Amino acid sequence: MGRYKNTLKILREIALEYGTANQPDLASMARDMGRVVHQESQVLSNGLAPLRGRGFERWLLAERKDPDISVLVMAWPPNYLTPIHDHAGLWGLEVALVGALEVQSYSRDPVSGELKMEGRDWLGQGDGTWFEGVDTHAHRCRNLSKHDTALTLHVYGGDLTQYFAYEQEEITGRWTSLAQRSAVAGRLPA
Repeated sequence: MGRYKNTLKILREIALEYGTANQPDLASMARDMGRVVHQESQVLSNGLAPLRGRGFERWLLAERKDPDISVLVMAWPPNYLTPIHDHAGLWGLEVALVGALEVQSYSRDPVSGELKMEGRDWLGQGDGTWFEGVDTHAHRCRNLSKHDTALTLHVYGGDLTQYFAYEQEEITGRWTSLAQRSAVAGRLPA
């Protein structure tokens, strides 16, 4: 158990160190976190096992003010798919800890609200993807496994408590936005 907590502590420290800038070097943060995840993949898988099989949940690992940053671990049930959603203009980074995730990125037209798919990333253990803090970014995430829970580490440039999810109307094809609130299931010790 001690090695697992130490590994989470190292990941938390990497996030907090890079997160001292208002716009951190997300590629370097992802690289450094990925190296730790690759080296300690079995330790993380074993230590985070209690989070698997519980449904979609967000667990707080760290938070700080000035500059704002939050670090969370998320559990993704098999085949779980989020709606397309934004991050309230925050920058963000996602690193796969256990399992594999698909991330579809969208750009939102600030005038019409229309969404256009920009690309997709597939994340395996230690792989990361990130987005800058712009109001026009949205994405959707999906656990690629039909049988196993995936776990990811998320770092945001603030507290993501309110955001928008987007749905496309079948008849008109227009996009509508729905205000959302996120919840944290608990705090992880590290």
